[in-house]
Amino acid sequence: MRYLHTMLRVHNLDAALKFYRDALGLQEVHRIDNDKGRFSLVFLCAPDDVATCKAKGRPAPTVELTYNWDEERYGEDRFFGHLAYEVDDIYATCARLRELGITINRPPRDGMMAFIRSPDLHSIELLQKGEAKPPQEPWLSMPNTGHW
Repeated sequence: MRYLHTMLRVHNLDAALKFYRDALGLQEVHRIDNDKGRFSLVFLCAPDDVATCKAKGRPAPTVELTYNWDEERYGEDRFFGHLAYEVDDIYATCARLRELGITINRPPRDGMMAFIRSPDLHSIELLQKGEAKPPQEPWLSMPNTGHW
């Protein structure tokens, strides 16, 4: 398993960048502006980690600033989004967690991504290392459970 990023929701992307980039000195290494989904994702990393963050594959370690273009009210507990980890086998990882009694809130139907929650309800994203695995049961037809 490899730590990837922490996602933080922000109300004002310019103000957030002024803080994280300009004041703290983090550097922007990747940006996604999604017109259809109406959101922007900005990935930042510490200056000493820029080479690692820009390496081929998933950048890490990063802070992901998530800016939803339409105003949302999160409340203090929703500004923290999730921790993300890359795993060698998403299906084996989810099966092991399920055997331990952990609910798979968002099953890996796509062979790439799943979400679980900690006992304190922190969301944790699991991402398949490399290419997505071919969709397979029981994950393919498993519904979402709760929130993530």
